Amino acid sequence: MKNKWREIYYAKRWINLWFSRIFYTLKNSAKRFADSTRMKIIYALMEKELCVCDIAKIVGTTQSAISHQLRVLKQSKLVKFRKEGKEVYYSLDDDHIIEIVKKGREHIEEL
Repeated sequence: MKNKWREIYYAKRWINLWFSRIFYTLKNSAKRFADSTRMKIIYALMEKELCVCDIAKIVGTTQSAISHQLRVLKQSKLVKFRKEGKEVYYSLDDDHIIEIVKKGREHIEEL
């Protein structure tokens, strides 16, 4: 009987740790999508890869503000970049981001 309670205790502890880690990651990912400038950047990058100056024109803000938001998106692995000479081009890291945005939009439209 004692071993059974110990097994339950450790199973419960493992589930709580796993859930905490998943919840923390989901919460932080959701924060990245909560900023309107970041969402505009993501929508622009859904079409094609762009440089900071082009993103700034599309979004309607300064290159400095775009660079700051791109840094946040890069750290979150939502955006990747490549260099071509002095130019840096940004694109979405993978197709999962497009799917997340589409599913979020579908959900909002159902409300």
